[in-house]
Amino acid sequence: MNEGRSGEEIPTNPTQDSIQEILHKVIIAHQQALSLLQQTEAAYGRLVPHQLLNLLEAKSIVDVKLGDQVERKMTIMFSDIRDFTPLSESMTPSENFEFINSYLSQMEPVISRHRGIIDKYIGDTIMALFEHGADDAVSGAIAMLERLAYYNAGRERAGYAPVNIGIGLNTGVVMIGTVGGINRMDSTVIGDAVNLTARLEEATKTYHAPLIISQNTLYDLADPKKYDIRFLDRIRVKGKSQPLSIYEIFDNDPEELRNSKRDTLAMFEKAVAYYHLKDVAKSIPLLKQCIDISPNDYPALIYLERCYEFQATGQHFGTGELQNGLMWKEEHTGLAKVDDAHRLLMERINILTARIDQNECGDFADIFPFLTQHAQHLFPIEEKLMREHNYPFAEGHAQEHKRFIENFTELEKKAGNHMEDPRYLAFRTELLLLDWFASHATKADRHFARSLLTNKPK
Repeated sequence: MNEGRSGEEIPTNPTQDSIQEILHKVIIAHQQALSLLQQTEAAYGRLVPHQLLNLLEAKSIVDVKLGDQVERKMTIMFSDIRDFTPLSESMTPSENFEFINSYLSQMEPVISRHRGIIDKYIGDTIMALFEHGADDAVSGAIAMLERLAYYNAGRERAGYAPVNIGIGLNTGVVMIGTVGGINRMDSTVIGDAVNLTARLEEATKTYHAPLIISQNTLYDLADPKKYDIRFLDRIRVKGKSQPLSIYEIFDNDPEELRNSKRDTLAMFEKAVAYYHLKDVAKSIPLLKQCIDISPNDYPALIYLERCYEFQATGQHFGTGELQNGLMWKEEHTGLAKVDDAHRLLMERINILTARIDQNECGDFADIFPFLTQHAQHLFPIEEKLMREHNYPFAEGHAQEHKRFIENFTELEKKAGNHMEDPRYLAFRTELLLLDWFASHATKADRHFARSLLTNKPK
């Protein structure tokens, strides 16, 4: 007999039984190592979602490298607990952790069921990504608010105050990748779309509206009429010259409030338009009617207060777009046919803006034949180029074309019926065109053009 390093005797002439015993030990050790590896992989999966690894085209966490990045069109979600600071100040650090984890454990499964990827938790804030379209994000947000109602019922039974949250959604092209250093790196999402989403979540506090989406997300919905949506305001993101329209989704309001908002939807949107036109004499009666029907309509109450403040002080919480026309930027797309069409569109938008400012909207509808011609000329050119160059976001781009045509066609029909105030319809048309120019003509088109020029065959 020989003695091994561990002191265990190893037979010099191993028998069949001893060989089987050794193989058995090797198999058990292998299974234990495999189990530990699987547990480690599962643990990392809770820190770095497998869906995020798939986006980065990594099979495992060990395949992820610093600087890995991929470009995707996503709907981004920011969700935050209202008045969390005073709430947390009443708790011990241990109670804070227990509360946060109890809340997040309610929200995480809802987001996952709607194919969302939780990118990170920032205290009580959740940042999530939806790669399969805006409908997943919107239905997921609505389900989160439904789950919150269930969670609050349990808190109230236990003697705790209910929790309120705000959710902002925005859709756009972002870069997903890893950042950091040699010893510590993290996944992150970078892009203008992320900054705007954070701004929308902040806006939920201002308007007491739990769920706010951008014009970009509205355009990405398969059927916006599936949800209770109304125009809310125009906001300007820090560092950006062009504002964007935002919308309230009120599917989760109590039934009575939801029904009254449906009844007053057209009246409310008209009142908001008149406020932006600084015609508060028309806005105030409409807002009062909204509040008579829906006393708990906070956005209507906020706009009524703004109207009174404008009358008293001249302070107006608008974006000033009626006084400032669009400016052409020479570094537009670099594609001559596209840029020529965009320049003509910008000129027509500026003419419309001047008419609205001067209250000369009697013949504003002459812009619709131009828009029809613009779409018939430009959109087929863009879609042909995208197909020829296998542009990865071609389908979504074409969907935006379709939605734009639907929207201005609907406004054209309303103008043709002569049932609405021309200045109001002109303003709604202006907002449609300003949003289109800011989000599509100068952003989505520029992205697709740069992709074509960068990947041009030599």
